[in-house]
Amino acid sequence: MTSTSTDGMARRSRRGLRRLAGAALAMVAATATVVGVSATPAMAATTPGIDVSNHQGAINWTSVRNAGIQFAFIKATEGTSYLDPRFDTNYVAAYNAGVIRGAYHFALPDRSSGAVQADFVANNGGAWSADSRTLPAALDLEANPYGAYCYGLSTASMRTWVQSFLDRYRARTGRHAVIYTTTSFWNTCTGSWSGPWSTSPLWVARWASSVGALPPGAPFWTFWQYTSTGAVSGISGNVDRNHFNGARDRLVALANNT
Repeated sequence: MTSTSTDGMARRSRRGLRRLAGAALAMVAATATVVGVSATPAMAATTPGIDVSNHQGAINWTSVRNAGIQFAFIKATEGTSYLDPRFDTNYVAAYNAGVIRGAYHFALPDRSSGAVQADFVANNGGAWSADSRTLPAALDLEANPYGAYCYGLSTASMRTWVQSFLDRYRARTGRHAVIYTTTSFWNTCTGSWSGPWSTSPLWVARWASSVGALPPGAPFWTFWQYTSTGAVSGISGNVDRNHFNGARDRLVALANNT
């Protein structure tokens, strides 16, 4: 994940923060729209994906899809004022290439309420449609690249902010937003809150060969960002690589809320 024009700074600020995740049995919880599989990804089906922003420059999405990438989270917004200049192009081109796509919003909880930022992403590309190729948007919640680690919020205030975002996004779209975070950040800044994990899919970030420990209460991971230095045909330079914790049909089920 990256933030605004300071992509590199945000990326550097998080290199020591990856402490995430491990897992539970294969399932789709239709009421919660949370999808996952087993505790040992090496023994289970996973689906390859990426996440991108303006930082990656121009992308050849046909080449990306031909390289086996089946999903992508694409940066749309940050705070309440930043629109990623490549989002519109990437979002449409990914869809046309057959890549299941979702928008992501880089949270700045010290700038405005969660509800205001949920509206911002929903109004700027992060809404959902039942077309088999659109995932619910992801809330990118990680260490503050601009100041205090937890954005100056207490753990109680951070929980309130996150719930405000989730509630508004659900009201706007009918879907539960995905939450991208690290276990370290989540435990420190929310006080190891277990509240969202019965409904919001967990996207864990840990740049390592194993997922590690999940945030308390999370029954499994749905997405895992396992490296920031991946290579994919159609993209110049490094790109974040991800796994979806299941086969493609389960990813389509998550996209379609089935």
